[in-house]
Amino acid sequence: MNNFIFQNPVRIIFGKGVIAELPAHIPAGSKILMTCGGGSIRANGVYDQVKKALSGFQVLEFWGIEPNPRYETCMKAVEICRREKITFLLSVGGGSVLDATKFISLAAFYTKGDPWDLCSKGATVPQTIPLGSVITLPATGSEMNFNAVISRDSTHEKLALADPKAYPVFSIMDPEVTFSLPERQSINGIVDAFVHVCEQYMTYPVNAPLQDRQAEAVLHTLVEEGPKVLKNPKDYDARANIMWAATHALNFIMACGVPQDWSTHMIGHEITALHGLDHAQTLACVLLGVFKHQKKEKGAKLAQYGRRIWGIAPGPDAAEKAIDQTETFFRSLGMKTHLKEYGVGTENFEKIASRIQDRGMKLGEHANIGKKEILEILNLSL
Repeated sequence: MNNFIFQNPVRIIFGKGVIAELPAHIPAGSKILMTCGGGSIRANGVYDQVKKALSGFQVLEFWGIEPNPRYETCMKAVEICRREKITFLLSVGGGSVLDATKFISLAAFYTKGDPWDLCSKGATVPQTIPLGSVITLPATGSEMNFNAVISRDSTHEKLALADPKAYPVFSIMDPEVTFSLPERQSINGIVDAFVHVCEQYMTYPVNAPLQDRQAEAVLHTLVEEGPKVLKNPKDYDARANIMWAATHALNFIMACGVPQDWSTHMIGHEITALHGLDHAQTLACVLLGVFKHQKKEKGAKLAQYGRRIWGIAPGPDAAEKAIDQTETFFRSLGMKTHLKEYGVGTENFEKIASRIQDRGMKLGEHANIGKKEILEILNLSL
């Protein structure tokens, strides 16, 4: 096992009716900016629950944060924060709303230049606006980590930031609010969480059996509970299990002391930036391409995964069978697994590979994936 430091300060409030507990977790006298998406929280009753809970606070609202949140939209909220002297941010929605809120929290105090530097240059700030979240979509794990991914229309880029100052103070998670999710979002959430686990688990052995089994526990849960959610969207137990699994898929407990990959995400972000696919749609396609391309390097873990998750017997073709079973699972959920099925061809492959190369990045747990390999992975994902 490799050396590591781990700290996670996020307070999780989980279960039925917990939105009513909001006032206990926000400092008295806070001037709150509530950040929201396109309006689904009005239809499912979450907005009314939040507003009722916050009746004793001064609350401003900011609407219109997109899936794959836009820098340009975030900056409008930053202006409000500065002008209105906001002292607390409350994200109400899914991971995209929360990612945007994390960026807003940091950017409000970035005055040295373009706040895009937080994503493009890893810039930091001396302080932030504290934030909390009410989660309505289990997928990204953003509720219990300090990561965010932001897109910029003017440059067609999608970049990540990671700053410990962006941890939420708390995240409120009521599985009942996910009952009304569209099937597409439920599928995306299951696949997103599944790939998050694979990025931390499907590398090479470092004698970390606990972390391996933590990863496998989340994968087993997604495989077992995912179909239940799709069959019966109001199955509380299944929704609760998926919600908690998605949180554990990216709170980085399973990443302690083990190598990580993240090449699927880096390539997938570029596809979304240039073609507009859902994040999870790109992940399902590219993960399989990465597995095929890196089958030799990942062979031991692919075989272990195949044996422990899918019951595949040891043998020379175990890794290949594990890849095939992963694709079968994705497709059983209703997720397409080839870029061409979304109308994506090879037209931007060179641009995608060049962009990653121009940032000086070598991808993968072995840092062995450069421009040539990215192009090969993209073609395997087609």
